[in-house]
Amino acid sequence: MIEEIILNYLSEALDVPVLTEEALATTETFVLLEKIGSSESNGISSATFAVQSYGGSLYEAARLNHTVKTAMRDAVTLDDVISCKLNSDYNYTDEETKRYRYQAVFDIRYYEKER
Repeated sequence: MIEEIILNYLSEALDVPVLTEEALATTETFVLLEKIGSSESNGISSATFAVQSYGGSLYEAARLNHTVKTAMRDAVTLDDVISCKLNSDYNYTDEETKRYRYQAVFDIRYYEKER
């Protein structure tokens, strides 16, 4: 499952917690991973991921976002991943909770293997 592959990869590549649910956060600085879409064509799967970088300040969230983008650029070294392209990234501060975050959206093409 590509969610598990990317979660494990980012957990090893980053020095902050990488989560799939915000409710699991125990620190102010963390990364939230969410698959927001997928498709398949001719045996090649595609998935779009939103990766949110949370920080104690806007600068900290922006720096973490930069680190996430660098790590995701290298996701192509994973056996199952064909390509990982940054779709966009932007300040995504939560106006309601006043929590600083950036969001980067990635399009990943990969081979889905039976596990």
